[in-house]
Amino acid sequence: MASNRHLGRIVALQTLYERDFRLESQDESFDLGLVLKRNVARYESTVDDVFFIEQLVSGVSKYEKELDDELRPLAPEWPLEQIARMDRVVLRMGLYELKHEADVPPKVVINEAVELAKAFGGDNSSKFINGVLGTALKHIDELSGKSTEPKEASKVAKTNKKKAEPKEEETA
Repeated sequence: MASNRHLGRIVALQTLYERDFRLESQDESFDLGLVLKRNVARYESTVDDVFFIEQLVSGVSKYEKELDDELRPLAPEWPLEQIARMDRVVLRMGLYELKHEADVPPKVVINEAVELAKAFGGDNSSKFINGVLGTALKHIDELSGKSTEPKEASKVAKTNKKKAEPKEEETA
């Protein structure tokens, strides 16, 4: 299933990349549904989870403005419009999954986005994607009340372990 979802993300990336390109060039004949069907058909023998691809493409398309608004402050020195198209699309996909796909662990989402950036982006794309999505995850966790710091219980356990270890003078 994991490799199938990876392929699904590649198909979604191709579709969303084409969408971004054709909308920027103001192609009025663009039909997202037809492009998605065409891209899914290319991999129909190896993709079983077409619903995942459709959900990812439609979700990123639907929430694009919201996603872009959230991405802008995460990399203020890189205006979103000046980021390479591939990186921009990967960031949107990753942020969409972090926010709207509860069944996918955040670390998996970020890892998948980094892998897409390595395969399809520039030399530094993967580091950039990792940094921006890592920051996004921290913001999401802060807003939801989740802590990105180690749990208090583990801090206590470490403190107790140190107290339990014999000091040098006690062992001599």
